[in-house]
Amino acid sequence: EEISAGLLCELTSENAAALRSRLPWLNPAPLGRQTSFGFGDRLGTATPGHLAALRATGLENEIAPVLAQQSVRENQRTGRTPQQVLEDAIWGIFQTGWRRPWGADADHVKEISHLAPFVGAGYTFFTIDPGDHVDNQAQSDGLETLRMKAAGQPWAVLQTTLEEALGRYRSQHIRLDGLTLQFGEETLLRAIVKYGRAIAHTKNIAHHLRDQMAGLPFDLEMSVDETDTPTSVYEHFFIASELRRLHVKIVSLAPRFVGKFQKGVDYLGDLNRFAADFAKHVAVMKHFGSYKMSIHTGSDKFSLYPIIARLSGGWVHVKTAGTSYLEALRVMAQKDPGLFRRILAFARTRFETDRKTYFLDARLSKVPGGEEVNDEDLPALLDHFDSRQVLHVTFGSILDAFSREFSGFVCDHEVDYARALEAHFSRHLAPFGRLETAGGLTP
Repeated sequence: EEISAGLLCELTSENAAALRSRLPWLNPAPLGRQTSFGFGDRLGTATPGHLAALRATGLENEIAPVLAQQSVRENQRTGRTPQQVLEDAIWGIFQTGWRRPWGADADHVKEISHLAPFVGAGYTFFTIDPGDHVDNQAQSDGLETLRMKAAGQPWAVLQTTLEEALGRYRSQHIRLDGLTLQFGEETLLRAIVKYGRAIAHTKNIAHHLRDQMAGLPFDLEMSVDETDTPTSVYEHFFIASELRRLHVKIVSLAPRFVGKFQKGVDYLGDLNRFAADFAKHVAVMKHFGSYKMSIHTGSDKFSLYPIIARLSGGWVHVKTAGTSYLEALRVMAQKDPGLFRRILAFARTRFETDRKTYFLDARLSKVPGGEEVNDEDLPALLDHFDSRQVLHVTFGSILDAFSREFSGFVCDHEVDYARALEAHFSRHLAPFGRLETAGGLTP
């Protein structure tokens, strides 16, 4: 049988650019308020498995994937650039024949200086994280302290005055779906002090981003999830209202929810309390009607997905990151126990250092040494709370120390890894296919 001629090319930036110029579906696009799912990929090889999960669940038309999603912190720890992250996703898309819209997220942008590499690479989704400017002490400050701090907010940047802000909110009875908000002085001052500087910082980055994008469309998210205390429904309303007043158009907002959202494990907290609180946040979102809820640290929160899907009506974006890397380790535990044991031993030595930028309950004393576990029981460590978190947060150190061996293993077990990701993410995605409304469709 005669085989038609083909062209064999290396996976270079030049070839990726050439393909992007000819095949428009290889370019990311803004996704708007459509139901979306962020598939973080720290190895650069997970896109085929991610897309397989969307196809396996039959949700490829209902959920838009964000296939290039990496934060500045993640890029620093993996030694990758925004350009490399985007191109890795593009090669996976090309390989699998995906032709539907997809996004590329510059995640957790904290400074104006972070923008240029993502803009230059062609990203279409920017997550501004002003968490360093959130005043966590405001949660417990007394009234007099709040008054003093409120007077010192950057009112010129916020384009208003304290007196105007107090009058604007305290004069309102805000009627939402099943909820009425009335700001008292202390509640309003707490919102101003806690988030005023964060809103000003978001505005500054957003305006610089708009200039750098030079008229190109993009999605913008504000994230305050990595803070010490939950975002109250009043604070959520204040943030959304102020962003609108300042003409900062967001597509999604990530509050800090009640309970614990920790890396690579299920939700820690009271499900009924979460549902009641989330319903209030959804009511605020629906009031403004211009953005969707964003769930950060969203991987492996299996107990929450049905609640989030039902209450949000599909106006939601879920972000995952390290769970894809953990599934590579699961395959490694099955196929190369020796390499997995060495990585586990190394992770144990790095945990106390690498955990410092995360909120975790994991205890190293609960993580067995690899030599204590039989080969057939090694994969189960990826389902164990403490060992899963220890392996998760040490990813940067592991990928640095085992770079060649890790990439070689994943390359040699490409099919096994894709199948593992398909099974794992099908569990994540399936609850969002059971929506009773058409909320997941772009309005």
